[in-house]
Amino acid sequence: MAVKTSQGKLVAQNRRARYDYRIEDTLEAGVILTGSEVKSLRAGRVSLNEAWAGAQGGELYLMNCHVPVYQNAGDRNHEPTRPRKLLVHRRELDRLVSAVRREGRTLVPLRIYFNDRGVAKVELAVAFGKRKSDKRDTTKARDWQRQRARLMRDKG
Repeated sequence: MAVKTSQGKLVAQNRRARYDYRIEDTLEAGVILTGSEVKSLRAGRVSLNEAWAGAQGGELYLMNCHVPVYQNAGDRNHEPTRPRKLLVHRRELDRLVSAVRREGRTLVPLRIYFNDRGVAKVELAVAFGKRKSDKRDTTKARDWQRQRARLMRDKG
C-alpha cells in the first residue's frame, strides 16, 4: 500500500540504509520499468533491502532490487531482480561514478515513489559505510534525543 508524501506516493523505503551508511548527498533518478513492474510497484510490493546502484557501460543501473512478479501478467512477466536502468543527467552520472571510484563511496537507493505525475522515481544517496563503533554512536545519540524530548515534555 502506497503512502502519500510531499513528493508523491511512497512505495518502498530502505530504512536500514541510514543505519548502515553515512548519507552525504541525495539525488532523484527516473527508472525504466516494464508494465508488470509498474503494476507490482503500485501494489506496494518491492524490497530495497539489498539493493545498490552502479555504473555499467557508461550508464547507471539499480541492482538487486526485488520487484516480485505480477500474478495477472501471465507470460509477459519480468525477472524479479533484473538490473533496471536509472535515468540521470550525464554530468550527475560522471560526478557519481567518480565519487564511487575515487573516494570509495556507495550508491544506495533510499526510497522508491511515484511523483505527482505518476512517474516512478528512485531517491539515491551517495553514502559512506559506517563501522560498528559509528553505528553504536548513532544509536546512543538517537536514544539520548528521545530521552531528552521525553524529559522536556514531562517537565513542561
